[in-house]
Amino acid sequence: MTDALAVDFGNFDEHHPPSKDLLDDCVHCGFCLPTCPTYVLWGEEMDSPRGRIYLMNLVHEGAATFDDTLTTHFDRCLGCMACVTSCPSGVQYDRLIETMRPQIERNHSRGKGDRLFRRLVFSLFPYPNRLRVAALGGIAYQRLRIGKLLRRIGLLDRLPKRLQALEALLPDVRLRDLAARAPERVAAVGTPRKRVAMLAGCVQQVFFNPVNAATVRVLAAEGCDVFVPVEQDCCGALSTHTGREPEGLARARRTIDVFEHYDVDAIVVNVAGCGSTMKDYGVLLADDPRYAERAAAFSAKVRDVTEVLAELPPQAARHPIPARVAYHDACHLGHAQKVRSQPRAVLRTIPELTVVDLPEAELCCGSAGVYNLLEPEAANDLGERKAANVRSVQPDAVATANPGCLLQLRKHLGEDELPLFHPVELIDASIRGVNPLA
Repeated sequence: MTDALAVDFGNFDEHHPPSKDLLDDCVHCGFCLPTCPTYVLWGEEMDSPRGRIYLMNLVHEGAATFDDTLTTHFDRCLGCMACVTSCPSGVQYDRLIETMRPQIERNHSRGKGDRLFRRLVFSLFPYPNRLRVAALGGIAYQRLRIGKLLRRIGLLDRLPKRLQALEALLPDVRLRDLAARAPERVAAVGTPRKRVAMLAGCVQQVFFNPVNAATVRVLAAEGCDVFVPVEQDCCGALSTHTGREPEGLARARRTIDVFEHYDVDAIVVNVAGCGSTMKDYGVLLADDPRYAERAAAFSAKVRDVTEVLAELPPQAARHPIPARVAYHDACHLGHAQKVRSQPRAVLRTIPELTVVDLPEAELCCGSAGVYNLLEPEAANDLGERKAANVRSVQPDAVATANPGCLLQLRKHLGEDELPLFHPVELIDASIRGVNPLA
């Protein structure tokens, strides 16, 4: 790097540093503060969006380096994008944090324990077949009540916080769900109205296979020919959101390659975090000459399942579900994708179902991809806060459009306290004439 470039970029390397123009958009007004989960928890300026922008400016000016203190403030950011929604100046914090995190991964040396845990997470979660093997161990762990034994003898509390979080978030999985696979093609009921391809997801297809099955059934019932590519892998969302740029981009390219073989009107996603990243492929691959145009065309087709259903006048009859359902906005659906009205509108097509909004709806539940594993204490505080807000509206059930949120809410609400659903599961139950709360 030349001296001129070093001055231009300060202590950033020259590969996509946070844009100085975007940094200068922030006028430090403070409108972001009440919506930032970490600022709400701790009241620390450097754990707010404007504080983190100030730190990025310091690195740009060469006045700060990628030391442990600076890195910690960015690791604590959930990337929930609530600040983007609340900012009156239109500061693109989403773009800033997406370029800051890869800089940290390239320029900061993490401790051995941190490196090993992150390696464990990213060697497991993006790989459905590995997750299935791990899930078999989880099933044995639950059925043999090993967790209760470890709690009784006090051993669980002695484990590192991250391992405690991993244990607490372990979902209840059935063997038949592990073996289930969505068919590659399901024909529309009646005259086809759309052709769509569906992302099966990584965690989604292993731990939330019933959500995928419900998604396919509902789309077909509403006149969609549904394709589920057999060759698909991880979309790269988890890697991208944590700064593992080469890994995330490789997965994005692979996803584009697979889905391009299908001539469809829309690429349907039922995971908020995945949909957010896939809608950004055009930005993430903008300087890749082989993929830039293809990525932009791909992203233009990506739709959350509730967007697709909201665009189609219902043709399948709905049966009543007399219930009061609290809807929790997943951050990467509400803040990142700006999809808020569609899930509510789709749920309201169910007769006798009342949709209830939550207090502090803008605050993240603490899931945020793998945040609740990497920053378990902050995630626990946010999870408890969200659970209290859910209880305050006295619902019969909770609906949210992201598997991470479902796991986080299940942990903090207690599985026996309130049933939890993806919105599409409630639509599916209504179409089939089943009351999932009975």
